[in-house]
Amino acid sequence: MRLALREVLLAVRRAPLLSALGVITIAFSLFAFGLFGLVAINIRDALRQVESRVEIRAFIADATPIEAIVTAVGDIEEFPEVAHVDYVSPDSALATARRELGEFADVFEAGVLPGSIEIRLKPDFRDPTSVKTVAASVAAYSFVDDVRYGQDWVAKLYQIRTIATIVGVVLGLAFAVVAVIIIGTTIRMSVLAREREIGIMRLVGATDAFVRLPFVIDGFLKGVLGGFLALALTWLASSLIDRALGFRTVFFSPGFAALGVLGGALIGVAGSAISVGRQLRRI
Repeated sequence: MRLALREVLLAVRRAPLLSALGVITIAFSLFAFGLFGLVAINIRDALRQVESRVEIRAFIADATPIEAIVTAVGDIEEFPEVAHVDYVSPDSALATARRELGEFADVFEAGVLPGSIEIRLKPDFRDPTSVKTVAASVAAYSFVDDVRYGQDWVAKLYQIRTIATIVGVVLGLAFAVVAVIIIGTTIRMSVLAREREIGIMRLVGATDAFVRLPFVIDGFLKGVLGGFLALALTWLASSLIDRALGFRTVFFSPGFAALGVLGGALIGVAGSAISVGRQLRRI
């Protein structure tokens, strides 16, 4: 291992520009992939915020006993899909309407707004089927006049989320493949630059594992450095977007960022091992 590390340092000293090119190529390849990931994460976060507004509102008939409403609220809270239930009295509904729709205050002077039960669902139960099922169960109560949940809006939101997920996966895989190809080509250039050295090592009896080890270590180090550089560039891009557009973007979690650096290291190791293996078969 010590000898392999010394060979890596010597290779860097002999060809510093080639080593720097390898690191920069890995960094920009991962940076492009990181930018796509950043966009995908922020789109997912935006959709999640919109989904959090999905609610079911059941309008209650006039003169319904408060005991029946309280009992229904307790029953609805037990539904596995339901996260939270609120009862909005007619007076509260009127006050809210006057506060939020002040320009139409004259419309509400008569004070005729029905009470309602507002139901918010758990994150895993905001798809059209689950929303429709809960709405049907709530509508079964005899004192419920009408149930509203924006059926068309919920369906379109779910379609957008599904399309965004599929497109994200496909484009993410495409970016990953392109990054692997570019990085592999760069590492192969480094291996070809040391073709004569590999041939000499084989002539003096070096085993394939002994020949591969310095290149694998070199690929690992370049992958790690490239991963950190790509992470720094992605963070800088995120900060610039925040300042330019005036809103805060969501950045990668520490675990996801570490996974990106590890991915760079694995790509470097795999690219080096494959490139050296091809070169050894030619000798």
